[in-house]
Amino acid sequence: MALDLTAHIRDIADFPKPGIVFRDITPLLAHPEGLAEVVAQLAEPFRDLGVTKVVGIEARGFILATPVAVELGAGFVPVRKAGKLPSAIHRQEYELEYGTDLLEIHRDAVTADDVVLVLDDVLATGGTAAATVELVGQTGARVAALAFLIELGALGGRAALGDAPVTSLITY
Repeated sequence: MALDLTAHIRDIADFPKPGIVFRDITPLLAHPEGLAEVVAQLAEPFRDLGVTKVVGIEARGFILATPVAVELGAGFVPVRKAGKLPSAIHRQEYELEYGTDLLEIHRDAVTADDVVLVLDDVLATGGTAAATVELVGQTGARVAALAFLIELGALGGRAALGDAPVTSLITY
């Protein structure tokens, strides 16, 4: 019987502000079988895609993207908030609810020859993931697919992501 991943996701009301229900994945990450199941399920649709780089979005995306990269025999590339990467970077500004933010990737981390999977823990409005797709495009590579543990379907994030296939394990 397959493990019910949602049984290990904790709902926290009014975090980080009133009216928000935060989907806390830390109990799932702490559950050895749950974590193994998440990694296997996130990797499975992409085994035959020839993925050479898995791009993980700061910060919880790192937690999942790294073992998925290992599972796929690919490299892991972090996309970070501004000022965290020590070498030459590409930078992409994106919209937040109140203002803008910046994401960065090392210029030499991904090349035009790479097949890229973008991975994050949650797809909400799609702004961060869309900015990551743009960053990968600045390297000359293209995103072959995007994967998320959780998708908040009512927020319509898929519409911001263009034509690349999107896989989500859990949709709320």
